[in-house]
Amino acid sequence: EGQGSALDPLGPAAPDPHMFDELGPWPNDRKVALAVSGGADSMGLALLAASWGNPIALIVDHGLRPESAQEAGLTATRLSAIGVPAHIITLDNLTPGPALAARARAARYSALSSAALENGCLDLLLAHHSADQAETLLIRRAARSGPAGLAAMAPIVHTAALRIVRPLLDIAPGELRAALSAAGIAWVDDPSNRNPAAQRTRIRVTLADPDGTGAETLALVAATKESANQRASLDSKIASELAACATIYPEGFAQLSPSLPSPAALASLIQALGGRDYPPGRAAVARLAANQAPAVLAGMRLVRAGRLGPGWLLIREAAAIQPPIPAAPGSLWDRRFRISRNAELPPGATIGALGADAARFRRATTLPSAVLATLPAVRINAMLAVVPHIGYLDAGTCSSLPILFAPAVPAAGAPFGA
Repeated sequence: EGQGSALDPLGPAAPDPHMFDELGPWPNDRKVALAVSGGADSMGLALLAASWGNPIALIVDHGLRPESAQEAGLTATRLSAIGVPAHIITLDNLTPGPALAARARAARYSALSSAALENGCLDLLLAHHSADQAETLLIRRAARSGPAGLAAMAPIVHTAALRIVRPLLDIAPGELRAALSAAGIAWVDDPSNRNPAAQRTRIRVTLADPDGTGAETLALVAATKESANQRASLDSKIASELAACATIYPEGFAQLSPSLPSPAALASLIQALGGRDYPPGRAAVARLAANQAPAVLAGMRLVRAGRLGPGWLLIREAAAIQPPIPAAPGSLWDRRFRISRNAELPPGATIGALGADAARFRRATTLPSAVLATLPAVRINAMLAVVPHIGYLDAGTCSSLPILFAPAVPAAGAPFGA
C-alpha cells in the first residue's frame, strides 16, 4: 500500500475535473460507473469524478491473492470518505494457469460491464493515463500494428451495451498521485504490476519514468496523438463515404451503390455488420473492392442487390452465424443482435437464426431470402415463436420482445484525435 509523496508546490497541478466535459455532453447528474482497482490511477479518477458527476465505483476482487479481499474493502472505505459509493464484485471462477492475465482481464471487463448496467450506468470510466498510452504505443510497434493501431487507446469506445470512456489519457500519472497526496488519500500498490513476465511491466522499467513526464514518454504520447489525428481524419472520410454509398438496415445488412466503396470503408462496414473485434485483412478487402464480384469474406457475403435495385448487398454468411443460445433480457446473439432488457420471455426460449423457416415468410416481406434466413428468431421448446423484424407472430408479441441490431463497433470507428 502506498501513500504517495507530499505535493510539490512547484510540481504538476491537479487535473481539472472539467476535462470530463470534453467527452460529453454530460448532464450534471449523469450516473457513471468507475472501474477502481484501488491503485493510484483509479483512485485519482475517483477523486476527480467525485467533484464532477454522479459516480459509482466498481471494485473487482479477482481472489488471486490472499490479501485481495482486504484491499477491496479498504478501497471501498477510502472511496466512501470522498463521497463515492462502491460495489465490490468478487470473481470466484479464476484459477492459476496459462493465460491467467488475459483470462483475468476478460473476466474483469465482463463483470464491470454487467455491474455498470445493473446500476443504471451507460458509461464505464477507466483510469488509463498518458504513460499508459506511451506503453501501448511501444507494445503496438513491437507487434507491427498498422496505422490504426498506432493511435493507441481511444478516449471513447462504444460496445454493444455501453460506452468505455478514458478521460485521463492526457494526464500524467505523477499528476494523479500529486492530487491524491494533496487530498490526503492513500492507495493500494498491486504487486502484479511489477511482474517482470508482463510485457507492459518490462516496458515501464525500460522507460524508467514513473511520473510520465520524461522526454521519451512525452515524445511517445505526442506520436500517439499524431496517429490518432490521422485515424480520426480517416474515420471521418469513411463515415462520409458510407453515408453517400451505403444504407444500413436494422435487420443487420447493408445495401451498397453499384460501385463498391474504398477498401478502408468496406473493411469498416464488414467489421461492424459482422460483429467482429477487428476488420478483415487489408489485402483481402482490397481484392474484394477491386474485383467488384460476389464473394464471402470475414463472415459476410457480398451479393447483387437483385430486386432491391442496382448495387450490392452485404449480408451475414449463414455458415458463420452463432448457433442458438438461451434467450434472456439483455442477451447478445451473434455479437450483433441484443434482446431488450425489458423483454418478456417464457422459460425454454432461445434466440437463433430464422434459417430454413425463412421459406414460410418469403411472400410476407420484401426482404431477400438470403437476408430473411439470417434474421434473429425466438423459439420456445424448438417451436418458432417470434420474429420481430418481420412482425411475426403479431405486433403485440413483437413489441413485448424487442431485438435490436447492436454490433460491437460502429461502422465509422471509435472517436480518436487529440
